[in-house]
Parts: sequence; structure tokens; C-alpha cells
Amino acid sequence: MGKLPRESRSWGEKCGVVGVFAPRESEPARLAFFALYALQHRGQESAGICTSDGSGLRNLTGMGLVNQVFNERDLQKLRGTLAIGHTRYSTTGASRAGNAQPFVVSSGTELGGLALAHNGNIVNVGAIRTRVQALGGQPKTATDSELAAHLVARTPGATWRARMEAALPLLEGAFSLTMLTRDRLWAVRDPWGIRPLALGRLPGGWIVASETCALDTVGAELMREIEPGELISIGPDGVETSRPWADNPKPRAACSFEFIYFARPDSLVDGQLVYATRERMGEALALEHPVDADFVMPVPDSATPAAIGYARAARIPYREGLVKNRYIGRTFIQPSQAQRETGVGLKFNPLPEVLRGQRIVLVDDSIVRGTTTPRIVAMLRRAGAREVHLRICAPPITHACHLGVDTAPEDTLIANQHSVAEIRALTGADSLGFLSLDGLNRAISLDEASLCNACFHGRYPMPIEGRLAKLALEVGASRD
Repeated sequence: MGKLPRESRSWGEKCGVVGVFAPRESEPARLAFFALYALQHRGQESAGICTSDGSGLRNLTGMGLVNQVFNERDLQKLRGTLAIGHTRYSTTGASRAGNAQPFVVSSGTELGGLALAHNGNIVNVGAIRTRVQALGGQPKTATDSELAAHLVARTPGATWRARMEAALPLLEGAFSLTMLTRDRLWAVRDPWGIRPLALGRLPGGWIVASETCALDTVGAELMREIEPGELISIGPDGVETSRPWADNPKPRAACSFEFIYFARPDSLVDGQLVYATRERMGEALALEHPVDADFVMPVPDSATPAAIGYARAARIPYREGLVKNRYIGRTFIQPSQAQRETGVGLKFNPLPEVLRGQRIVLVDDSIVRGTTTPRIVAMLRRAGAREVHLRICAPPITHACHLGVDTAPEDTLIANQHSVAEIRALTGADSLGFLSLDGLNRAISLDEASLCNACFHGRYPMPIEGRLAKLALEVGASRD
């Protein structure tokens, strides 16, 4: 049995995208700002908004949270009836200002410029880079997202729709995109439907966003989720739709981690309230891994619905034994190992009066590298817990994600290197139970054939080109 991995970094969340068409010129940037605020959980490294007034594109990006990047003066300058926005957690390319989105690129023709915001990962970047260079594109950054923008902008075609319908089917991987041209808002969801994307109705306008919670925040009515492989175009004449992959459909592969952890619990994904799916995960976990205990508690906040479901199914009281400091950034955002280790203590504070002498079931959403979990277990024991029974509402994570999540090398994933019994010993828990893959699928109410569960078994929905490392495209890229 080996030692714990030295680096403690959980999975980084993906990105959030938004697009707005609104009739009043002062509205789109402001609506995009508040929609991005609702998507802040999907990316905390940088943010950006690009607008169009019909004649040209105005783009503003910066490092930090949404409210750190934009102020009232910025929103006043971002005039127009169209806007797209982005919150970033880097999955390809370093966390630096030059990689912040949206990207604005030139078409080299009278069509003008194109702005693009991307949630996901392109996995055939070598082939796309070669094609972009052959078309005369000159990427300035180290991201797959800018390559996608150049591909669309440079692909021959008399109209933007013709270029998109020719270029988009060349992309392999996960991509929910919002795009902006002079006079139209565009949105597309990859044909596998890996990342979520929703369409909402505003008074006199429209909005698209990564999650439905963003629509709720700006008072939009959810019309529907954008379908896998669907390209939509929005302007004064309303919404137009087309299907660039109609002749080459792909199998459905929704990311199961959207339900387990990434999406906000108040969002609808694939027509399901995420909160309810997490409750069902907890219920399934209680049936698969019962234990005698005094109460059930979550690692807040993402595991709270699952802990409630576990307590209900097990008929054990639910209590809270950890208080979360919500003003401390998530531990995977911290840039150094020392800060990450300190961050666990800063982030949670135990309640000794609740924990002392008690046998507890501790429910968490996942174990990735396995460095944070032992500290939480030790913290609970120091606070007086008599027994700590760890229950995880996801199967063991044995493989890296290449489709929009920043993961570590596979040999640093604890379940890739250790058995469940070994992980229990390394975490210091009295017992450990992971939700089965079948139990997860049933909780999500989708079958294995409709989900991407590659992080649990290594079977990806498409070939992964060279298992691209996060910083692989940095070589030769322009620096800030």
C-alpha cells in the first residue's frame, strides 16, 4: 500500500457560457453579467463579455471572478443588442490573461469578425491546428477554443451559417459554444451532448446559457435544452435552427459528473432537477452500503442532497457536523500545494458538540486524489467523532477526463493506484462505500449507453488524440 498522492487537487470545473439577444442596447451586457454570476461555480479563473451593435465587436476579458473583472463603467461601454460571455476554468492552456475568453478572430473577409466562448475540450487539436494553419489562421494563444474560433472564421463559405455548418463537424470532443457575429447570436452543442446548454425567452429577446439556473437569475423563461448536434442562430427575426451532423449522428454521451458535482442543484439537466438526482444517489448508496450510525452528515455543499437521500433511505437522522466558510474559494482553485493544504482547514469548521461520541456517516460526492478526504476525517475525529463511515455517491475515479474537466495524470488518481480497502485505510475511515456504476446510472435515470462514464472505466465516447496534456499547446504560443 503506497502513500497518498502529494498534490491535493480536485477536479477543476469546466466553463460557463452565455449568449444574449435583447432589443435595448443597454441590456445584453448587463444580462450577460448576471447570467455569468449564476455560472460562477463553473469557472473562477477569468471572465469576459463581448458585445455587438451591428457594426463591430467589443470585447472585455480579465482574470478573476465576474465581479472583479467588470464594473458599471465597463458595462456601459459594452453597448449593443447582442452579447456572449464566459467564465473560465482552464482545461487546455495556462491560467493567464491571454487565454481568457471570449476570443475574437477575423474572417479575413467582408463577413467581419467572430467572437467565441467555449465550454468543453476539443480532442483532435492536432488535426484542427494543421487545418487552421493551412487556411491562414494564426492563433495567438494556447487553447483549443481559439483554434475552434479560427476554424469557423477561416473555413470557406459565403455566409457565417455556411462556414459553421462546414467547420463544426470537423471538431471532435466536448463543446457547447456561444458565438457572436455582427448581427447574430449563435449557439451550438456537440453531437454527443456532453456539456449542457439551454435556451430561454426574455421579454422581446432570447438567452442561451450553460445551465438553466442562469436563465432563472435574469428572469428568462426556459424554452428547452438545446439538443445534441443542434446549431441555433438568433436575431431580430427570431430563432433559426439547423443540424450540421444530420448525416453523421453520434451516440448520446451526457457527462455524469454534471449530475454528481458540476451543475448547480437548482439547474435542470436533461430535463431533470439536479438536486433530485443527487438525492437518488444518496438513496441508492444507503441501499448498497448500509451501516449502523447515529446520524448522516454531508461534506457541504455539493453532497448535501445525497446525504439527505441517504438519511431518508437508511432511516437515520440527518445532521450537519461541518460548517462551510462560503467566502473561501474552492480548494482546487488555490495555486500552490501549501495553500491547498491550508485551505481545507479554512474552508470547513467542525461542530464538536454535534460530533462528540457519535457514529457518523459522512457523505461526499467523489474522491479524486484522496488528499483532502483524510484531513476531513481526521478533523472529525479530533472534534470527537467515535466512528466515521465514509460514503461516496460516485464510483471510484480511475481515469482522467479529456472532455472539459481539468484532471490530474491518471497515476495520481487514488482509485487508479489503490483498491477500495486500501483507500479506506489511507483516508482513516472506519468503513468506505462507493456508489456502483449501475446505481449511479439509475439515479440519473439514463442508461450507460447515454452517459459518458469514462472517468470510471476509461471507455471514452470518441478516440482521444494523444491524451493531450493541459499545457501541451503552450509550446510556441504567444505569451502575455
